[in-house]
Amino acid sequence: MSDLDAHPAVTECRSVAGDGAVLEFFEARSVPLGGIRGMRVDRVLPHRSLPTVGAWCFLDQFGPQRTDMSVLPHPHTGLQTVTWPMRGEIHHRDSVGSDVVVRPGQLNLMTAGHGVSHSEFSIGDAPLTHALQLWLALPADRAGIEAGFEQHTELPRYERDGLRATVLVGGLGDAVSPATVHTPLVGADVELAAGTTANLPLRPDFEHALLVIEGEVNVAGTPVPAGPLLYLGTGREELTVSAAGDARAFLIGGEPFPDELVMWWNFVARSHEEIAAARADWEHGDRFGHIAGHGAERIPAPELPGVRLRPRSRRPR
Repeated sequence: MSDLDAHPAVTECRSVAGDGAVLEFFEARSVPLGGIRGMRVDRVLPHRSLPTVGAWCFLDQFGPQRTDMSVLPHPHTGLQTVTWPMRGEIHHRDSVGSDVVVRPGQLNLMTAGHGVSHSEFSIGDAPLTHALQLWLALPADRAGIEAGFEQHTELPRYERDGLRATVLVGGLGDAVSPATVHTPLVGADVELAAGTTANLPLRPDFEHALLVIEGEVNVAGTPVPAGPLLYLGTGREELTVSAAGDARAFLIGGEPFPDELVMWWNFVARSHEEIAAARADWEHGDRFGHIAGHGAERIPAPELPGVRLRPRSRRPR
């Protein structure tokens, strides 16, 4: 997925460690995506005071809605994209030669590194689509690696006491994903049967956050509705969750990300100069390759803002 806003906000950020265990809500922002007819997403990451959770630096939820998702070729740098459909099918093509359909329960993981381009289209006439799109920031020593793509159709599960978690990336308890990532982290789709109370195993050196997708989940004694992101901080060895009715949530976490980041449009970088160079290369160069089947179709880059992009620390909480 692309950030298709023609006037993207500047996201300048530096993550810091050591919050300790907290329970803090971050409301979703409804964002219209230019170029996708009638489509809006709920964006819960980044926030000004919470730019990252571990290496997770972007989280959109779109749907459930009936829409024709038509995302033409666009570029990425310095990140990995995690595409997780829950309803509907998405046709993915990219400049490393991938041409696949991703279905519910399957993971698309694309590594941008120095530069990649891709397109995404829903399958069918205005299908019912519901999916998560997340980005993982690559650490400084991996930010310029060669682009790549993985699709995983079989993923491990962690199951306890009416809780079932599909582990997309990283590990949860004894369930470890085969997906290639470059920092210690976890991403898991957690389903709770009605009447369930269970403990999720966490790493105390990780910071974590939970997004309830369907139903309501009681988290460490706090009722959490669908919609906002619940930031959990660090220092937890387990998390008690319960649900009166069937519920679904997404858990993200990782070692607090130490690098200064500048995020603008579809680029993750360390400086204004890197962002400007990536934009120029998309508009005028061949850095991002070619996607078969699209000809000259592409999404043009927005104009850079009239300010120098600088890193910014998390706000004190």
